[in-house]
Amino acid sequence: MDPQDVLLGNEAIGLGLAEGGCRVACAYPGTPSTEVLPAIEKYQREFGIEGYVEWSIHEKAALEVAIAASWSGLPSAVAMKQVGLNVAADPLLSVAYTGVVGGLVLVVADDPGPHSSQTEQDTRLFALFARVPVLDPSCPAEAREMARYALDLSCRHRIPVILRPTTRVCHARETVARGKPSCQGEGNSPLPLPTAGTPLAQQGERQRPPPLAHPAVRFGKDRDRWAATPRHRNVLHRELVAKLQRIEEEFEGSGFNRATGPAGSLPLGILAGGVAAGVARDLLDEWALSDRVGVLSIGTPYPLPRRRVEEFLARSRAVLVLEEPAEAIELQIGNRERVMGRLDGTVPAAGELTPEVVAQVLERVAGRLDLGEFPSSGDPELVRAIASLELPVRRPTLCPGCGHRSTFFAIRSATSQAIYPGDIGCYTLGTNLRAVDTVLDMGASINMAAGFDHAHRLGGERRQVVATIGDSTFFHSGISALANAVHTGARFTLVILDNEVTAMTGFQPTHASGDLAGGGAGARLSIRRLVEACGVRFVREVDPYDGPRLSEILAEAESHAQAPDGGVAVILASRPCVLHDASRVRAAPVRVEVTPDCDGCRYCVAAFECPALLYDAAARRVEIDRRTCIDCGECIDSCPKGAILPVPGPAEPEVVPRRPSDS
Repeated sequence: MDPQDVLLGNEAIGLGLAEGGCRVACAYPGTPSTEVLPAIEKYQREFGIEGYVEWSIHEKAALEVAIAASWSGLPSAVAMKQVGLNVAADPLLSVAYTGVVGGLVLVVADDPGPHSSQTEQDTRLFALFARVPVLDPSCPAEAREMARYALDLSCRHRIPVILRPTTRVCHARETVARGKPSCQGEGNSPLPLPTAGTPLAQQGERQRPPPLAHPAVRFGKDRDRWAATPRHRNVLHRELVAKLQRIEEEFEGSGFNRATGPAGSLPLGILAGGVAAGVARDLLDEWALSDRVGVLSIGTPYPLPRRRVEEFLARSRAVLVLEEPAEAIELQIGNRERVMGRLDGTVPAAGELTPEVVAQVLERVAGRLDLGEFPSSGDPELVRAIASLELPVRRPTLCPGCGHRSTFFAIRSATSQAIYPGDIGCYTLGTNLRAVDTVLDMGASINMAAGFDHAHRLGGERRQVVATIGDSTFFHSGISALANAVHTGARFTLVILDNEVTAMTGFQPTHASGDLAGGGAGARLSIRRLVEACGVRFVREVDPYDGPRLSEILAEAESHAQAPDGGVAVILASRPCVLHDASRVRAAPVRVEVTPDCDGCRYCVAAFECPALLYDAAARRVEIDRRTCIDCGECIDSCPKGAILPVPGPAEPEVVPRRPSDS
């Protein structure tokens, strides 16, 4: 029996890819996909696979590196969140035509809801648009199986394959079996991809290289295939169509498309994909309806196994389609006369299909079809009990001692009438501090700052603009935006929030750190030099804990932006993330106390929003929560009445211990 481990869904995916012989893996961190790359690297080491892993500067770079590795004959993978695929769309659509050699899997994690994304877009629809196969796991164990199968499928059909887990799969834990890597021992070397236009019947099947040291690597030159010029694109497009037809036939017999329930005719059949399939089965079991209602779970939504779906539809008096977040399966059904789903409003048009939502949908459908009375999906007593607690809303907030909070407080205090374009990262929470007005996508803060400036000047109005962007996001997509802003003569202040790490997704290294994903040192890129190389003449560095100096620099930056020969002004607000490296706080702790002068105005709580500042309603004053305070002393400046002061004598801070993985 294979050994078993309790794994996170993303860890299970990494295991499956390593078991499949993945040699090269690249990623850009983004919830809920982040843990995939470290898992691949971990299992490569455990299996003795000589591989390469990389935290790339952005998703497009990650995919292009992986494509080149695959074209060289190595099984490769790339991981990203769903909006990252927008960044990688250009190479994806091209590689669908060219095909791959060593196999290529894109793990693209969707976020129905969404929980931590700007959209709840559906990667299955993206796969249909790009014309590449997509697999949709319903649980971590199935995700591991699909990851391994996806690499094999890609190798055999020479086509990139998308594995699309959702948040509930990525961050669930389940007992997962561990197998052995494919092709142990000496195996066949990869065969070169045939030249463009070679009949499919003559192409044969290639074998994946064995997961041993020094794999056979060879890039077979074929400009007609690899160089994306128009001449042979039509030939490759026809080849792609033929590949998808063969894959659809393979999916007709796939065990990932599993039917449960009674044989024969059904009063109701449920077509479900991903997590929704498991939710539907659980509810039917709980309600003792599994012997009346059938479920066909679709693990291969594109290309859809149409014959199998049509057979299921033919024996169902009515069909309910449960999928999230969009109608990828439903749109591929030809005759939807008896089909209920998102398109006809039976299933909510947006949002996650939680057990509560699915239960409500099933109740309505049961009533419509006269299937009997389903048990109530809600517990009225529980709802009343929760409401009676009158729990306060606890919105996400920056950590105690976070340098970003000090930066935002200074920005808001010094430039209260400005427009504040923001960006993607921990610092998106600057919205709470009223120092972020817009958040669109990675790197948009700089382009939007330029747009606001050009628009207002066109209207004859001068409006101060202060944009913020994190260090990792600046590397991701801010460099080209800054170069464009300087070139076009935009005038605004850009504050780069440098906490020396990609903090929000789990402390991945940035390109300024010099740390590589697989260990070892890479080249350290200087943010300041990159800014200067973009043509910026005003560049200042400051510790955000030095509030007065930061306020002075903000004023200088605005003066430069409005000077006759001015332009974009850049401020580097640099301080390590306190969760990742609290050494500077430990070296000079400032223990504070709230004096009796506090009148309970709560300005510090609202304007500074540190979790360690608590308002005591009974005492009508603010108190310091010693459990969360890290003795940074930054809240001293947040009280307009001077009622927060340092405690005389040396401080003994209560430091939150670092995670073992961070040491």
